[in-house]
Amino acid sequence: MTSACIRLEREGDIALAIFDNPARLNPLTEELQSGLRDVLAQVRADRSMRALVLTGEGKGFCVGADLSSMRPEAGDDLSLGQRTGDTMERLSNRLITDLQELPVPVVTAVNGPTAGAGVGLALAADVVIAARSAYFYLPFIPRLGILPDLGTTWFLERRIGHARAMALTLLGERLSGEQAVQWGLAWACVDDAALRQEATRVAHRLALLPAHGVLEVRRAYAAAGANTLQAQLAYERERQRELIDRPEFAEGVRAFLEKRDPVFPDR
Repeated sequence: MTSACIRLEREGDIALAIFDNPARLNPLTEELQSGLRDVLAQVRADRSMRALVLTGEGKGFCVGADLSSMRPEAGDDLSLGQRTGDTMERLSNRLITDLQELPVPVVTAVNGPTAGAGVGLALAADVVIAARSAYFYLPFIPRLGILPDLGTTWFLERRIGHARAMALTLLGERLSGEQAVQWGLAWACVDDAALRQEATRVAHRLALLPAHGVLEVRRAYAAAGANTLQAQLAYERERQRELIDRPEFAEGVRAFLEKRDPVFPDR
């Protein structure tokens, strides 16, 4: 599938969603958001796809909102803020939810800058791999007087802690790909020329996981962020009560005893 701003390619059981507006560093236009939601729907429906890579064409991953299009319209009954909020409810926030509910692992390959709402989009993935040229930039408060969005405030503090999240948001400094790894925001930082290959390699590893695995892990860590220790111990007990009776666990035990890698069924 190809559109004016996004391409869906395939490598075996791996899907690659490639933002394709490189001249503008892939701004998060409504067209791109709608196109990406369509891509995610296709990945969800095609049960032969077992992992997804998100990346940008050209020298940037995604520079965030298309600010050039954000201006009041004559005769519009809604203010710019009201219209933006409606768009977030109808489209942008649902995009992040789509990614979090996607039944396959998601890898973000961050090439060059990711800024503004593009940061939230990148962090909605399960594994983030950055190029040497990559950086994460939050201009919201220091440049625009608005909050980070598309889940950035939720993802950022959980990954790098309160002190770093606050300072990064208030100061608006660029966080390089290498420093993002040091802070725990990304899994790895690789040479630009190797980025897509490395992201695809990791995606192929993730494709070998039990099909239900990524949703279970996402939900477990989300629960842990809100639970007491005792509540989380109870959560783990109840999930093990169900998961140990699944055929994937039986296959894992057989593989262990037979000294081989487990082979899990398609989703």
